[in-house]
Amino acid sequence: MLRTYRASCHCGRVVVETDLDLTQPSYRCNCSICRRNRFWPAVATPDRFRMISGEGELTRYVFGRERNHHYFCRHCGVRVFGVGNETPIGKMYGINIGCLEGVTEEELSGIPIVYVDGMHDRWDARPEFFRHL
Repeated sequence: MLRTYRASCHCGRVVVETDLDLTQPSYRCNCSICRRNRFWPAVATPDRFRMISGEGELTRYVFGRERNHHYFCRHCGVRVFGVGNETPIGKMYGINIGCLEGVTEEELSGIPIVYVDGMHDRWDARPEFFRHL
């Protein structure tokens, strides 16, 4: 069921609002950046994402083919969201589930996870090893 959530960084300067269905799959990826910062996104389309505050507090990081844009609070370093520009659904926002406000531990434990092998650009395949993600 689609529900509106707020997500914020640790210091509270960056706040977004998004409409998500947490019964739908979330993602854990083994690519170099997701593995290092343990990013756990739920997917929102552009019409289901709203920047509430802190746009000027963000630092953008891109690497490689610059397909994805990674946004971090420049004060506390937390990544509230990222933007995928070349995905099977077109532009999408990856909302960091760990930044969602008002979600219980029980709800978090029930969110389905799809593991993807971003390390080898195999977005439709599970990596051989994934329990550490």
